[in-house]
Amino acid sequence: MHNRIFAVLLVAFFMSACTQEQQNKISRVVQNYTGTDGVLEIYAGEKLVKRFIKIDKLSTAISTSDDTPRPYRFGYGILDANFNMRADAGEKKVYFEFSDYSTSYIFYGHP
Repeated sequence: MHNRIFAVLLVAFFMSACTQEQQNKISRVVQNYTGTDGVLEIYAGEKLVKRFIKIDKLSTAISTSDDTPRPYRFGYGILDANFNMRADAGEKKVYFEFSDYSTSYIFYGHP
């Protein structure tokens, strides 16, 4: 029992000593491991045109030759064809990409 209390206090002390950026990095590592159950909505003007659900994370594409970020994001999620926020029969997990330049999008955790 004392070991558990000590471990919790040690983790709390470690986290309080971290900068905000280090805490954010740790949080992202945990999220990458556990997933976020995110939702991605893509808009054409004010109209919702695509929705992907059950997304673990969005990734930024990286150049293979010089490690520079590319201007698009990608991920895997279920295409919610009827916009009802549920994975219905026939709605499958798909790979998707979208450009930073041509798309309005919102990514959020499933409420």
